[in-house]
Amino acid sequence: MSSSNSYLDQVVRQQERLEADLRTKRSAPAPAAAPAPQGGGGRQRGGGEAASPTSSAVEVRVTGFGRWKTVLVPPNAFVVHTRRGHTEPLHVGLGVSFRYNPNTDSYLVVPGAMQTILINAYCICSELQGVLVQAYVQWIIEDFATAYRKLDFADAEDPMRVVNLQLKEQAEAAIKDKVATLSVGAVLSDKQPIIEELTARLRAVAEGVGLRIVTVQIKEAVVSSARLWENLQKPYRSEQGRIARLAELAAEEAIGGRELAASRQRETQVIENDRELADLRARSAALQFDREASERLRRSQREQQDARALADLQDATSRHALALERERAAEEAEIGRLRIARESELTRLTAEAELELAAARAQAQHEQALLELERLRQRAAIDNDQSPEHIQASLVAALPDIVAKLPKPAELRTVTIGGTDQTTVGGLLAELTTILSALRSSLPGR
Repeated sequence: MSSSNSYLDQVVRQQERLEADLRTKRSAPAPAAAPAPQGGGGRQRGGGEAASPTSSAVEVRVTGFGRWKTVLVPPNAFVVHTRRGHTEPLHVGLGVSFRYNPNTDSYLVVPGAMQTILINAYCICSELQGVLVQAYVQWIIEDFATAYRKLDFADAEDPMRVVNLQLKEQAEAAIKDKVATLSVGAVLSDKQPIIEELTARLRAVAEGVGLRIVTVQIKEAVVSSARLWENLQKPYRSEQGRIARLAELAAEEAIGGRELAASRQRETQVIENDRELADLRARSAALQFDREASERLRRSQREQQDARALADLQDATSRHALALERERAAEEAEIGRLRIARESELTRLTAEAELELAAARAQAQHEQALLELERLRQRAAIDNDQSPEHIQASLVAALPDIVAKLPKPAELRTVTIGGTDQTTVGGLLAELTTILSALRSSLPGR
């Protein structure tokens, strides 16, 4: 039965994966009407904004249309802008925006932020034991004018991918070379030699391509073999177990002595507590007797005081009730006197009001009689002042009403007037009397 070399298989798989990763991922060609600039980015905008296939690392906006386009670069991204027929770039720098003609121009946009590379290096130390070293490296672009010429940023999805892979392989190789010269104990106990070697190698590489190494750190070093790791820990664990056992024995001895002393002290304390409790009970009983006697005396004195106070209160209550009775009788007498006085005053006021009312009525009747006499006098004066012509005119005006009220004549009688002087009141009255007599005799029943 043949045995396979697992470490060799792992190295081969890592090499194949590295070769696949180092192949640059090119984006698909754009249509001829809108050629895609290298590394450019943007989004299609309605009404005058064009876009091309872009990387996910940097968002670049391309505005305008046709030959009159503008590339807007974020302030944290490097850009290089070239044009056909020019040997040098038109624009190189951080966050530089520019005019862009898709027929003659091309540009490359690269993130300017700091990059972090995570490293897991499977190493063989000088004792031929496997050790996994975990580290990370942080770097940034310091001179983009040099970096874009010497490094590959052409990956459309991640421009920094190839550079990160190259630096990662350099770092793994440096770590493996340094660990191969150290023992397992040196690798686990002191990581500073590995950091210094890795920093020196990466800086030597980065300075020539426009990059700058910011920091290099070793996160962890782990022994691959679980049995070797356990054997390495056994001496320390055994020593720590011996120290722990001696400490336990010393603690048990100290605890035993302290327990005996505590037991003796506890029993002595119990005896003293019992004696103190007996004295305390005796003092408490005496105090209780004194308190009860004092309480009985106080209650007796309080009862006597309450009886005296009750008698005084009853006497005062009786005197107060008698005084209240006298005051009530005096108030009732005063109320009767005031009632009689008020009734007499009311009778007097009533009589005076009736007299005044009778006088007012008599005065009103007298004034009414005077008015009636004055009215009769004025009427008589008016009657005396009337002329015969006025009387005749009044009678003539009243004749239609008189005739309308007369009954229908059953017979016709003729009364001759004129025998008297009609120019005087007496003659006129005589003629009217004659007319009325004739009319009265003509009425039925007369």
